[in-house]
Amino acid sequence: MEALVVGAGVVGLAVGRALTRRGTSVIVAEAADSFGTGVSARSSEVIHGGMYYPPDSLRARHCVEGRRRLVAFCESHGVPHRLCGKLIVATREEERAAIEGIFSRGLANGVEGLAFLERDEALALEPSLSCVAALHSPATGIVDSHALMLALLGEIEDAGGALALRTPILSAERRDGRWLVRFGGPALDTLTVDVLVNAAGLGAQALARSIEGVAADRVPRQVLAKGSYFGCTGRPAFSRLIYPAPVEGGLGIHLTLDLAGRMRFGPDVEWVEAEDYAVDPARAKTFAAAIRCYWPALTEDRLTPDYAGIRPKLTGPGAPAADFRIDGPAEHGLPGLVHLFGIESPGLTASLSLAEEVAARLDA
Repeated sequence: MEALVVGAGVVGLAVGRALTRRGTSVIVAEAADSFGTGVSARSSEVIHGGMYYPPDSLRARHCVEGRRRLVAFCESHGVPHRLCGKLIVATREEERAAIEGIFSRGLANGVEGLAFLERDEALALEPSLSCVAALHSPATGIVDSHALMLALLGEIEDAGGALALRTPILSAERRDGRWLVRFGGPALDTLTVDVLVNAAGLGAQALARSIEGVAADRVPRQVLAKGSYFGCTGRPAFSRLIYPAPVEGGLGIHLTLDLAGRMRFGPDVEWVEAEDYAVDPARAKTFAAAIRCYWPALTEDRLTPDYAGIRPKLTGPGAPAADFRIDGPAEHGLPGLVHLFGIESPGLTASLSLAEEVAARLDA
């Protein structure tokens, strides 16, 4: 078979790799001038454990299995990563029930090594922390997302696949039992393939609407949630990731570390109508207030604007978070086509497992 995967983020590249491993000839098309410049380039680079998500959901299943696959891949391919662990903290007694709920979901999801800690046990791990209780996840970590994507692309190219940059997809239609795809860029042209995978991230809904035969009611609405990040000057105060109790639309303003040990905070949640990656320095005040709940020693002058990302959500303010959505031939009735909608956190962690499901749906 010949396959076109649209979107060269971590999920698109993982899908391309999964297909090449089945002997499929793969082209990954990317509208930008490099791979991994969209959602994948603007994440926390966290390897998630898998305890936040409802049991039996796509998020839970693919996060746990994806984490195991991701760690194994990083170890075998020399991708920089570290399982530094994470504490999810209750800073007030009123938050204890939320942390206990995450603990229960994590156990149901099969997350390894989870432990519920009282205050003194948590402070023994992280003396700078302020909390009344915490959930410890030793299976959580961090990864160099660019190196991960480069390794995935390397496998695709080693198998004879190709990355086509500056190649926006304009439309697609069924023609003689295959997909005729029209693309733009430096030279307008067409390509005929057996398989078409929509892993376009923020552009997934627009791409789906451009494909002939995709019913309008099969394309979910997209809601954009902007998340800003702030760096932190000075010596790191923590050796593990620190997460507060979750908030509407996200996991709260948490502390993450990069592989050099530097601290950064975010993302917050700002519902927006269009892509905007500017970080407003004035948001530092809100960040500082949230961070001091679990790190009282922080002074606002240590926070510096860093970067922002956009999460392609399927539900907005006040609505429960939607699950990942994978639409294959069984859902929309079109052979050789799979859409990936709403792939936000934990999409990076889940990428290798998601890719296997996409390939399996195309095999069916």
